[in-house]
Parts: sequence; C-alpha cells; structure tokens
Amino acid sequence: MSKTTNEFFETQVLGHPSGLFVLFFTEMWERFSFYGMRALLVLFLVSALGIGGWDWPRENALALYGTYLALLYLTPIIGGTLADKYLGNRKAIIIGALIMTLGHASMAIESNSFFLYLGLGLLVIGTGFFKPNMSSFISILYKDFPEKKDGAYTIFYMGVNAGAFLGIMLCGYLGEILGWSWGFGLAGIFMLLGLLQFTLAQGIFGEVGKRPNKENKTIEADDHTEIEDKLNPFTLLDKILIVFIAITGLTWIINDPLSKIGDFNLLSFGGTDYAGHTILITLILFVYLLGSRIIRYSPITRDKMFAVVIFAFFIIFFWASFEQAGGSMSIFAKDYTSRILSGKSALLFNIVDIIITVVPIAIITYVLFLLFKQTFKKYFLSNLILGFSFVLIWGIVAWKIYNNFNTFSYEISYQTYQIAKKDNNGEEITKEFAITSETLVPENAIIINNKTVIRSSNDFVKNDKISIIDIDKKGVNYKYLTNDEASKVNTTIAASVVRKKDNEIQIPATWFLILNSLFIIAFAPLFSKWWESKYNPKPANKYAIGLFFLGIGFAFLAFGASGIPQGAKTASVSIIWLILAYLFHTLGELCVSPVGLSYVSKLVPPRMIAFMFGVWYLALAIGNKASGKMGSMIDDITARYDISTFFLIFTFVPIIIGIIALLLNPVLKKLMHGVK
Repeated sequence: MSKTTNEFFETQVLGHPSGLFVLFFTEMWERFSFYGMRALLVLFLVSALGIGGWDWPRENALALYGTYLALLYLTPIIGGTLADKYLGNRKAIIIGALIMTLGHASMAIESNSFFLYLGLGLLVIGTGFFKPNMSSFISILYKDFPEKKDGAYTIFYMGVNAGAFLGIMLCGYLGEILGWSWGFGLAGIFMLLGLLQFTLAQGIFGEVGKRPNKENKTIEADDHTEIEDKLNPFTLLDKILIVFIAITGLTWIINDPLSKIGDFNLLSFGGTDYAGHTILITLILFVYLLGSRIIRYSPITRDKMFAVVIFAFFIIFFWASFEQAGGSMSIFAKDYTSRILSGKSALLFNIVDIIITVVPIAIITYVLFLLFKQTFKKYFLSNLILGFSFVLIWGIVAWKIYNNFNTFSYEISYQTYQIAKKDNNGEEITKEFAITSETLVPENAIIINNKTVIRSSNDFVKNDKISIIDIDKKGVNYKYLTNDEASKVNTTIAASVVRKKDNEIQIPATWFLILNSLFIIAFAPLFSKWWESKYNPKPANKYAIGLFFLGIGFAFLAFGASGIPQGAKTASVSIIWLILAYLFHTLGELCVSPVGLSYVSKLVPPRMIAFMFGVWYLALAIGNKASGKMGSMIDDITARYDISTFFLIFTFVPIIIGIIALLLNPVLKKLMHGVK
C-alpha cells in the first residue's frame, strides 16, 4: 500500500499508526453498546412488570438470550462473505453500525414487545456486517507490516475491553437505577457516536477497504514471495450442504426460546424431541463441509487453513474454561466468597472502586489526547464527536460516584415459608419461598424470618415498613419499591428495616466481572510490546502460555476452595482467590484471543479474510456453548466430591491442551509456511 493513497502510517500514537486508534475507538463504542445492552437484557426480561420488566421466568429469558448470542456468532459468516465479494470492509462496517444503532433505538422503546424483538433482530444483522470486517480491516491495513500485526491486534483488543468495561458499568448502572430505557438508550447513543466518528475519519485509510477483497488471488509462499493461488469454487454439493446446514442450524437455534416462550416445538415429531439429533447432524455436516473444501485448495492455502483449524481447536478449549466467569465463577463469587466488608475495609474498597472506575477511563482519555495531537485539525468533526463522547462518559461517572456516596445500606427482615416436598427420586427436600402480596401460605408450611440487605438513597430508621421485590427471581437481589411502584406490582414483599449499616458494604457478585476488562486495559500495552520484541514466542507457544495461565488461575480457585467441605452450598472464602484467578485468566486471554485474530489474518488469503473471521467466531460460539454445559455440572460435582475438585478439572484441562500445543509446534510451523 503506498503512502500516496493511504495516510494510515503517516502519524504515530503509542508506536502504532494513529489510524489504528480510529478503529480502536469505533470498536470500543460498539463493544460499549453490546456489553451495556447484554448486562441489562436478562435482568429486564425477568424483572417485575411494576419496575418496567416483563416478569418472564428465568428459563425463558435465558433461552432468548442464548439464541441471541448464538445468532450473533453465526451472522458474521454471512456479513464477512458479502464484504469479501461485494461491499468491501468499510461499507460493511458503516452498514453494520447503522443497523445496530437502529436496533438499540428500537430496544429503548420498552412499552411494546415488538420493538424488543425488532431491536434484537437488527443487532444480530448489524453485528454480522460489523464484527468480522473490523477484524479483517486491520489485517488489510497491516498487510505490508506483518511483524506489527500481533501488537496491533493487542491494542485493538484493549479497545474491545475498554468498551466492555464501560458498557457493563454504566449502562447496567443507569438501567437499574433510573430505568431500563436509560440503559438501552445509552447503549444506542454511543453506537451512533462510534458510527459518526468512523465515517468522518475515513480519509485516514485512503482507498483501503473501499472495494471488495475478491480481486487479490495471490498467496504468500515460504520464501515470502506472492504466487497465484488456485481458486476453489463451490460445488453443487457444497451449496446444498450450506443451505441444509443454515436451515437446520437456524431452526435449532430459534426453536429453543420458541419452545419455551411460545410453547411450540418445531423439532418435536410424534411426541419425541429431535432437537439434540438435529444439532449433532448439523455440526457433523459442517465439519465435513469445511474439511472437504480445505483439501481442495492449493497445497499452501490448504496447509494454512488447517493451521487456522488447529488454532480454532485450541480456542474452543480455552473459551470453554475461560467463560466459567459468567457461570460457575459467578456462583463462587455469590455463594462461596466473603463479600461483606466493614470499617476500614469498607472504606478501602470504596476508594479502590473509585480508582478502578476512574483510572481506566483516564488511561483511555490519555490515548484520546495523543490521537487529538496527531489528527485533530485534519479530522476535526470526527475528533469533536469523539471528544463529546468522553465528556458524556466523565459526566456519567461523576454522577455515579456522587450517587454511590449518597446511597446507604440497610439490613431488613422479611418473611419466607418452608415446605417439604419429594423429588423425582422420592427423596424429601425442603424448599423456601418469599411471602409476597399474592402468596397463599400452605397450612403445613413453616414461617421463617429472613434478613437481607438493600441499598437506597432514602433515610430510613429502625422498624420502618417498606416494600421490596426479588428483582431476578434468585432470592438474592432485592430492590426497594416506592409506594407508587409497589401499587403496580402483585409480587411485592413486605419488609421491615432492622438497622442502617453504617460503613458496611456488600460487594456485588457482578463486581468481579469488570476485573477482566480492567486487567486487559492495564496489561494489553505490555503484551503488545512483548509481541514486537525479539522475545516474541512462536505461535503454538503463545497458545500454550495462555492455556497455562488459564490453568494457574483455576489452581488458585481450587486452592482457595480446598477448605470447603463436600456438598457445601455456602462458604466465606477470601476475595483474593477470585482476584488472582481473574488476573491470570486475563493474562492467558491476552496470549490467545488477540493473537488468534492476528494469525487468522496472516494465514487466510485476502479474498476470503472476512469469511474466515466469521468461521473463527463460530469456534468461539462452540467454546461458549461448551462452557455452559461444563459449568452446569458444578452442583453434581460439588455434591459428589467438592467445589475444589470442580475447579481442579479446569486446572488440568487447559494445561493438558497447552502441552498438546507445545508438541504440535513443529507441525504448525510446517503448516504455516513461514508465517510468524
């Protein structure tokens, strides 16, 4: 690419072209909107009608949420193909961002269910255009600088996680405190700002990404010269399989929430549910299709594609373990970790929480300042919009800190009843239910006074009578309702204030989720420098290091939980073990995820780069699904052995796969044909 048609490499920020940071901030706002909406969706669906939710059963909400995520991982294959053949990366990014903005706007209209479904549909379509093309666009821009790709993707990944950090923190906060529309709306506002910022700064990319990638039919040989590649047109059988796989896969994905919410099973015949058979056959055919196409490429392309498949194999196991953060590790945080702090510990946590909130934003603001120094005059409108975005962020953060210091914790009491029932095995179990305004307490039930903690800006005194509601139907998180709100809800719980908890706090279980993004923001620049140094490890070694870090993180959890007895449902383990686990998991992620994106971009022919990024995200989807299946075994393993044994499984599996990665290093080196 010549500098006469591309300004991308003319100015530098943190050792990388300033144009990379245009993509950095565009992706950051897209991830802000995605994670912000994701933090609210299930909570909104299960929350009571009187506080703006839909009062869905948790099973139905999670089914819709799972289908939404699955479709998000599938549509990038379509969007990537369209960009490769017809649109070009830049046009696809703009189309995707525009569609996603409309999707967020639709979801902010919470009064009608049609707008929620429309919004989710638009977000799925928009992500299909946006996600693979942002990743592949970097690959094309760095085509002549392959040695800098690992560092570039690590910086880019820092932007991804900065957006996730801010979205989870701010959209979730506004949604819960002010109302769901505020959270959904904020996600849409920043998606729009990201779209405008990218569109107005396009000149920095010159002609790159304007046209489809199909005209480049060359590949890089072992001696780094470019040679003509053999094309691999789709056969009739390929097309039939693609149509069949698409139909059966989409049917299975859509059927899950449809069978629960609409009570209509598309895959039930003669009283037998064939959903499991359908997805198994679909996956087998997909693997056959992928393999049969790869072996028909020229030898060099075939080998490189097989290398990508091996990397995808590693990534499936990595994410199957890593994504326990949203499942079993969240359960560990909620039920087995000591999260109540008082006195100096509470004050220290509040100070640390402010630092954790402010410092990452300050770091990103400094990056913005460096970008302004290089590009402000030439791309004035784009930078003006970017600057306005950060003024908005700092304003919301200042309000959040002020509101937290003027919100108090109260210990309250409320009544529940216990009743003994027999399970499917004939064993007697005891279940406990909160007594709501519509509850008819069974005659043989035992009434129990329970206590919980709520936070409110109201100044209550002892014995004040208040109304609360179980906001997520888990019996853990309760919210205070005003008299007006309580009058609209038939599931309110009568409660009484026991005491104001001065200088005592309970760390939310979800607080630990932001540690991952925080550590990435802190360590991504260091890893970027490492990848560009003479100590840059070989590809397979990077995966092995990442998997070893992941195993070490789970080893900390296993050690911390070693004192918890078999079958225990609660415990009070120090928070240090979770913090160390998230730290090492993040270090592992930095070795695997952005580097994986970089290697896909180096190994795949340019004409099909966006499509293969779509396939890569499909591997992530399989890893996430496996994570849920493996995480669901926590109760069985804890009852049969203990929770320490559960985490030991996730210690050994990544380490074993890491050893396999080391052993495959010579094979991968041969398959990659000189790509470093």
